[in-house]
Amino acid sequence: MTGLDWGILLAFLAVTLIIGLWSSRRAGENAEEFFLSGRQMPWWLLGISIVATTFSADTPNLVTNIVRQHGVSGNWLWWAFLLTGMLTVFVYARLWRRSGVLTDLEFYEIRYGGRPAAFLRGFRAVYLGVVFNVIIMATVMLAGIKIGGVLLGWSPLQTVLIAGSVTLIYSALGGLRGVLWTDFLMFFMAMAGAIAAAVIALQHPAVGGLTGLVNHFSGTHTLDLIPDLNDPSVYIPLLLIPIAVQWWSVWYPGAEPGGGGYAAQRMLAAKDEQNALGAVLLFNIAHYALRPWPWILVALASMILYPDLASLQAAFPHLDAQVVQDDLAYPAMLMLLPAGLLGLVATSLIAAFMSTISTHLNWGASYLVNDLWVRYIRPEALPAEQVRIGRWSTLILMVLAILVSLLLSSALEAFGILLQIGAGTGLIYILRWFWWRINAWTEIAGMVISFLVALYFAFVHTRLGLEAIPGHVQLVIGVLITTIGWILVTFMTSPEPQAVLSRFYSLIRPASIGWKPVIKAGLISQTLQVDQVNAGKLPMQILAMVVGCFLVYSVLFMIGYWLYGQLDKALPALAASVLLGWVMVILVKKIQKTSY
Repeated sequence: MTGLDWGILLAFLAVTLIIGLWSSRRAGENAEEFFLSGRQMPWWLLGISIVATTFSADTPNLVTNIVRQHGVSGNWLWWAFLLTGMLTVFVYARLWRRSGVLTDLEFYEIRYGGRPAAFLRGFRAVYLGVVFNVIIMATVMLAGIKIGGVLLGWSPLQTVLIAGSVTLIYSALGGLRGVLWTDFLMFFMAMAGAIAAAVIALQHPAVGGLTGLVNHFSGTHTLDLIPDLNDPSVYIPLLLIPIAVQWWSVWYPGAEPGGGGYAAQRMLAAKDEQNALGAVLLFNIAHYALRPWPWILVALASMILYPDLASLQAAFPHLDAQVVQDDLAYPAMLMLLPAGLLGLVATSLIAAFMSTISTHLNWGASYLVNDLWVRYIRPEALPAEQVRIGRWSTLILMVLAILVSLLLSSALEAFGILLQIGAGTGLIYILRWFWWRINAWTEIAGMVISFLVALYFAFVHTRLGLEAIPGHVQLVIGVLITTIGWILVTFMTSPEPQAVLSRFYSLIRPASIGWKPVIKAGLISQTLQVDQVNAGKLPMQILAMVVGCFLVYSVLFMIGYWLYGQLDKALPALAASVLLGWVMVILVKKIQKTSY
């Protein structure tokens, strides 16, 4: 890093602090301003914010890790989550905005009733807001540790303390409004840096441009966009399980079945239902179709320059062997960048780090304030006190994330842990909007069973002397056990009271399918009115979801084939993209015109 590089970095950090200070006055008014920006945000700002959040410092490292171990087609491990995302766009975005809650955990005491609902809300405030949230932030910080170690020669503790301090300051001061506007700036910085890194990596003499890159992997399956369908050991874990099981069954932040987490926070901050839909649609198109290729190209180039872990360790002998994993190859490739451009790319990665950390800090703090402090400890807390507790919560979450980050070794390791912990719970979050029979005990059972199964596979199975089970098989087993468990608990426990179900249905107005017993009883008892019954447009919404998925995958493949120089495949993908895009526009207009 030269003086020019440091100048670019410091200028960017100064701008983010200014945004935080500018946002601090309005953010300090009350909890709704601090956590939802007054529910007045436009779709484009919210959509870009979600994209920036999911473009964290660990994302290029994770993609590099996947490509180096499984080839390009290994990315189906996360590409499959597009199905979840599009379901949220066309089915759940409007429902979330209609709920009017401050956090998605407040939903529990609308959908369910009594002590189980209260327990569920409070427990998940800690379980998600602290435990899950801290693990996610720690993976992002792990990436920061590797980037800081490679580019700056910093120790892990130096990296997390320096990079985290600025993020903590503007997150605590500016609330969600500050997060959204810094995200907007950071997204363009991060994309510019990612593209610049890919261009420089391709220009390396050992790589020889796109042609040299493609020729190097000729005759292998490394560049395949679809896993080798002749090899079950490849396509089952990389494609079949993600598409058939993972997307609907696993709770994973940013791709929650049924929406939720910080995606729900953005939908709740939207001006109206149409802006909520537009925000998550923009996110899914940008996240899955437009953004992956710069990272993939750098990952492929790294396989030429650093073919194994030994070559990485030799290149960076000052790094602890624990952090020298395949995901280190991405920051290692940044050493190729010249002065000035190195500063831009380093700044872009810090921007990606900050955008993700700031969102998770604000999101986690919203749980601790609204769903723990105000709900159970200080219901009479005034707005100023709620904001103050939110800022202290932000600090505590940052400290915990720093401590956990120092214990991790690879991004893919943490990704696998999170998937296994949430295995089997996703279907609950999809069905709870459309099936009256699900109750609070359903969610409690799913959460507890999936967690115990994950602990068994992580810490017990191999210690019993049993043969190790592949990760994808563990996932399927976890889904089966958890799903069977929560279904049994659902039918062994009583449904929610009619008054609770009628209240939920009248507020949310989901499609009537799955709610007919509640509607019939509500009309008889007059807890529901005829004009509150909504037949819904689920067939149109599901069609839009399917079209949206094919559209995004067509664009993704079109870009890939064009980069590979395979125009005979790129042109049909382009034609499919245009046709599907036209159909998508028609469907979106129809959905926006309906009042269901």
